Amino acid sequence: MQHNVSTRYSDMIVVLNTNMTCVSSSSFSFSSSFLDIQILEVVLAILVFVVIDFLRQGRRQGLPVWPIVGMLPSLVVGLRTNAYKWLTDVLCRTKGTFHFKGPRWSNLNCMVTADPRNVEHMLKTKFANFPKGEYFLATMKDLLGDGIFNADHDVWRKQRTTASLVFHLVSWQLILYSSWSTGGYCLSSIRPKLLGVLAPAEKEQGKALVAAVDLQDVLLRLTFDNVCMIALAVDPGCLRPVLPEVPLAKAFERATELTALRFVIPTCIWNAMRKLNVGPEKELKDSTNIVNEFADQVIKTRKKS
Repeated sequence: MQHNVSTRYSDMIVVLNTNMTCVSSSSFSFSSSFLDIQILEVVLAILVFVVIDFLRQGRRQGLPVWPIVGMLPSLVVGLRTNAYKWLTDVLCRTKGTFHFKGPRWSNLNCMVTADPRNVEHMLKTKFANFPKGEYFLATMKDLLGDGIFNADHDVWRKQRTTASLVFHLVSWQLILYSSWSTGGYCLSSIRPKLLGVLAPAEKEQGKALVAAVDLQDVLLRLTFDNVCMIALAVDPGCLRPVLPEVPLAKAFERATELTALRFVIPTCIWNAMRKLNVGPEKELKDSTNIVNEFADQVIKTRKKS
């Protein structure tokens, strides 16, 4: 009898402990779920606040400013669609001027303006107040060296004086303004060179298949030919009717693109790649070497003649 009573008592204790364990487990599970829901609500509230704040900044500043990456996402989207229309729309929303804020790790932090008054103020009225600065000079040095486009203050003034003397030389003015028959080049060559490239497309207007003309490529070729003729008195022949691939022009264009990339990559990184001669810095070095070798050859030829 006593054994049965003790057994029943033990069973009651086990059942009670089991029930208490179930209740405590349920309470813990409920409190844990409730805590998870609270955390999720807080995170969602922060995300909504951040998105609304950045969209409001976009209306004020032209583009949304995201954490860490700044305005870079908008720039990437704009460049992948229609870069000119995208930039025009942004400038229209910001009345012609806005502050572009790039990622924190990059050097993309600059003012963008299309207002002629601002341009005149910086390049003419108060030119001395807007030097290029050490950062710009160091970034562009491999491409532009110490020339007039990469100089400040007294160095720039000396370069400008030298350039002004060259531009007033009779021989240079003959190159620029004289007729084709008397040895002139720049102004007189624009018409025949352009017509030589555009004529085939004009002749095929009435046909089913019309030759497509990439005007941007044509005008870039014309510009490069004219710049080489003005600076070096050499015609690289980029705008011949067959539109050949000129190694010099290709190297200069690639060097320009890779130099612009330096403004996106942190300075310490591209400096390290430059010292190790790897990645885009290696390609930049190869491209600038082609341009420099061509310029050296022209200078040697001029000295001999």
